[in-house]
This record gives sequence, C-alpha cells and structure tokens, in this order.
Amino acid sequence: MSVTEFASRLDHFQLFMYNFALRLTQNSEKAKDLVQDTSLRAYRYRANFQAGTNFKGWIATVMRNLFVNQYRKDQKRKVVSEPVENFTFALESKVITPNQGEVNLRMQELRGILAQIGDLYSKPFFMHFQGYEYKEIAQTLDTPVGTIKSRIFTARKKMQLLITARYD
Repeated sequence: MSVTEFASRLDHFQLFMYNFALRLTQNSEKAKDLVQDTSLRAYRYRANFQAGTNFKGWIATVMRNLFVNQYRKDQKRKVVSEPVENFTFALESKVITPNQGEVNLRMQELRGILAQIGDLYSKPFFMHFQGYEYKEIAQTLDTPVGTIKSRIFTARKKMQLLITARYD
C-alpha cells in the first residue's frame, strides 16, 4: 500500500476514529488527542498493516492499545486535584525559628584551625572566605596578587591536613 493510499484510508476513517476515541475517553479534547496520536502511530507503523485485511479493525486496535497504555501510565502517576492554596500550610514555616547553633560551631572550629596555621596564611584565606577578590586582599595587605593566591592555596592545604588529622 502506498503512502498516499494509506493516508487516504486514514482520512476516510477520521469520523469513526473520533467517535471511538470519544467513547473511550469520555472527553472531547482527550478524544482529539487520541485520534492524533493514533494517526501518527498508524502512519509510523503502516508497514505492519497487511493489505487485504480489515483496516478499520486494525486502526481501532491501534487506538485501543494507545488508550490502554496511556490509562496505565496515568494510574501510576500521582496527581493532586486540589488547589495549591490548600497546601500553603506546608510551604509556610511560622513556628520554626532559625537556629544558628551548628553554623556557629563550625565557624568556631574554623577559627581555631585558622589560628593554628598562623596569621601569614589565615588573614588572606579568611578574607577570601568572606568574599573579597584577590586584588582587594592584595591591596589591603600590601602584598602582590600572586603571593596572595599562593598563601590562600597553602592555607587550604594546611587546613586540610589539620582537619583530616583531627578526624583520623
């Protein structure tokens, strides 16, 4: 069967396909989508249609299989059909107060480690940690930018060794 002959037969059964899809979906828009999906699927697999067999039955089978597959997929998907306003309680945290305890302990530990590596490395590292750029740190400490980068790198390595030694 040629492509034009197949397309002609498909067009001939458009009304049948829409009515069948409407019976399956019980919704006009979903029926139109199902007809479109069926037409695409049938065209894609037109080589599977055997000439001389019932085209109407074949197209109905394609549509039914598509509908069943979509129905099963929709059953697995969890859909909430309530308005978002009903769930605002989950998004708001009115009773919870922020707790900075863990952050304060980490900063205290970081300052202790910085004190162990000395001011030569800790000052540029801490300024970099606070968000200063290399140029700003170099100007503040009156030191070349390359030296600042080297000291920050060395500070990271020393701190890494101190932290791993602490937890080993």
